[in-house]
Amino acid sequence: MLHLRLITPAGRTDEVVRLIGRTVGTTHLVVLPGAARDPAGDVVMCDVAREAGDELIGALREFDLERTGSIAVENIDLSLSSRADEAEEEAPGEGADAVLWEHLADASHEESTLSVTYAALLAVATMLAACGVMLDNAILIVGAMAVGPEFGPLAGISTALVRRAPHLVWQSLWALLAGFALAMVLTAGFSLLLDGLGLFEKAMMEAPRPNTAFIWKPDWMSFVVAFLAGIAGTLSLTSAKSGALIGVAISVTTVPAAANAAVALSYADYSQTWGSTWQLLANLGGIVLAGTLTLLAQKWFWARQRAVTPLG
Repeated sequence: MLHLRLITPAGRTDEVVRLIGRTVGTTHLVVLPGAARDPAGDVVMCDVAREAGDELIGALREFDLERTGSIAVENIDLSLSSRADEAEEEAPGEGADAVLWEHLADASHEESTLSVTYAALLAVATMLAACGVMLDNAILIVGAMAVGPEFGPLAGISTALVRRAPHLVWQSLWALLAGFALAMVLTAGFSLLLDGLGLFEKAMMEAPRPNTAFIWKPDWMSFVVAFLAGIAGTLSLTSAKSGALIGVAISVTTVPAAANAAVALSYADYSQTWGSTWQLLANLGGIVLAGTLTLLAQKWFWARQRAVTPLG
């Protein structure tokens, strides 16, 4: 269930209440006339089944409440109410499958910003992966994958393409490209520093490295794995069940490929540099393609659900 808290201009409250009342899957309607002070207006609260939430939020936005009032949405972790159970049964589909497009767009915008924290996490993850590839240590590689925050901009690109939001596409691309470029430059400097300290050496780069050699030897399986990971990651972001996202992070070699390319470039090993770069591009492309197709499929599925069982 979702909890909605609305601030509505007094003249629009009745319309909002009628909309909520005729929307299937809503319950626990509360109206507090004149309770809001900034902005001034009435407070309207209700609970709605997750599978009916996107439809209701979209209809509420047509009242221009984000400008004249507010729309706040929260997840309800526990609701002990027989009426809430009935509301969930009335709403079509399953809550775990529902996509809240406004929430997804808001989360994608936040995760796709080139912030200091995002850049720092990506740089640290890439340096950690550099240690993993030089030591041929798969555990360090997995750790670096888990730390990397790059799935946010990738999901942002897919979301923006489906919602036809060019501004978010460019914002996500900028975060992705600038973030990786900065991380790779810092990692190249990091590898030169460790080489000067005697902790890295070119012989480590040229060694067989059986545990991590796949990072700079891309093939079609690299794209297949990235594509499957993109599907899983997108479903994790859009579903109420988001525990799979960490598994997605450690199943693709975006950060390790960037790290290997940076270290190889610092040693003028252009063969590994290009191989790692292609590995990176294959992973990025596979995730974006899978994410976009998954969102399109979900959009089509919910359009069919609404056509069969109207929500209001």
